[in-house]
Amino acid sequence: MDIDNVTEANRHEFDVKGFLQGLSEAPGVYRMFDVCDEIIYVGKARNLKKRVSSYFTALVTHIDHIEVTTTHTETEALILENNLIKQHKPRYNVLLRDDKSYPYIFLSTEQEYPRLSLQRGARKQKGRYFGPYPNAGAVRETLNLIISNSTMRR
Repeated sequence: MDIDNVTEANRHEFDVKGFLQGLSEAPGVYRMFDVCDEIIYVGKARNLKKRVSSYFTALVTHIDHIEVTTTHTETEALILENNLIKQHKPRYNVLLRDDKSYPYIFLSTEQEYPRLSLQRGARKQKGRYFGPYPNAGAVRETLNLIISNSTMRR
């Protein structure tokens, strides 16, 4: 069923106030569905209640229902969001390009001596990418741990 062919009589009214009242302020990921039960948007939030409530002016006519998954940390939410966007390709998402590009650890595989580095933006180079990370500081900390552990074993 195509969403454009759904009549107003077929739609039920989404209870925005009721939904927001029971929503957690924990970090997590939210998935917005249309009347055809297709995911139209996936997002992550540091505070689910604040973030999700900000959407009801822009996408409200397209939202039929919302599912929420709380996480322990914002980093877990970021990884889950990334995986859900890759899996479902929601029409209102542009893969992790909301106003910033997330950093990754990049392992080059084309050189004789592969190197690890921080990588932002398009992932065009041949190699392995690990992430996304919530910020460049987390990537640098991880790289320092990897490097210090590898030099200790020598």
